[in-house]
This record gives sequence, structure tokens and C-alpha cells, in this order.
Amino acid sequence: MRYLVVILVLAAVAAAALPIDDRRAAPADPREPPPPADPREPPPASPPEPEAVRDVPRSRCPDGVPGCRAVRGTVLYVERVDPDGDGDLHVVVDAGGITLAGTTAVDVAPELRPRRDPRVGDRVSAAGPVQTGSYGQSQIHALEFRTRRRQP
Repeated sequence: MRYLVVILVLAAVAAAALPIDDRRAAPADPREPPPPADPREPPPASPPEPEAVRDVPRSRCPDGVPGCRAVRGTVLYVERVDPDGDGDLHVVVDAGGITLAGTTAVDVAPELRPRRDPRVGDRVSAAGPVQTGSYGQSQIHALEFRTRRRQP
């Protein structure tokens, strides 16, 4: 009896999966030539090409700075108010792999801080020596810092 129930359930599932109505219209023959174009009609306008999105310029390490590294990437996190109160900006970027795999923390001194702090999603570029942060992490102490707003 159990086998009969299993067979009936499997038959019902198989029947439900089969197409019930296959009376769809046949597709048009793709080999038919298109109708002749009217020479008086202007050609269709092509869509405008998208403008090239400019990335933030790469920061370069100054000559003679030992342990200098450069990074360019998208902002993942911004700490605008530093807990120690020295006025610097901390930014975590999704590139470089200096702090963690695939991420880099950047310490930006008050004199390098841009007029508008970067936001999550903005592109930034930084260069400077790698130093140990207050939590023991490796981070770039920026000597050069550039930002570009996120493109909509």
C-alpha cells in the first residue's frame, strides 16, 4: 500500500510538470528580409555614449620616505571625530590589504583633511608611511590624500 501511494505521488508530480497547452504561435522566420527602408526617413538616432567616469588621481609616495605605501579605493568607513581629540580623520578603504586582507586604514592629519569629509562609497587615494595605530593595527599615515565623490 505504501508503494502505491509513493507511485501515485510521483505520477502526480510528473503530470504537473508536463506542459498542458502547447498551442503557442510559432516564432517568425528569422530569415525573412526586413522591409525596405524609406529613403525619405532619417536614420534612427543612436543612443548617446555614456561619459567616461574619472577616478580619483593616484597618490604617489614622496621620494626618500621609508616604508611608504600608496592605496586607492572606495571608502568603507569614516571616523570624523577622533576619540583622542587631535582632529585627524580616519578612513577605511577597500584596497591595499595593509590593515586587513583587502582593506587599509588611513590616518589623515588635520592639515590634509579635505573641506568635505569623504563619505562611504566615495573614492579616495592616499600615500604615506605605514605606521602602527592606537589599536596595534598597521595603517597609512597620509602625506598625500585625495578624494572624489561617488558617481550617481
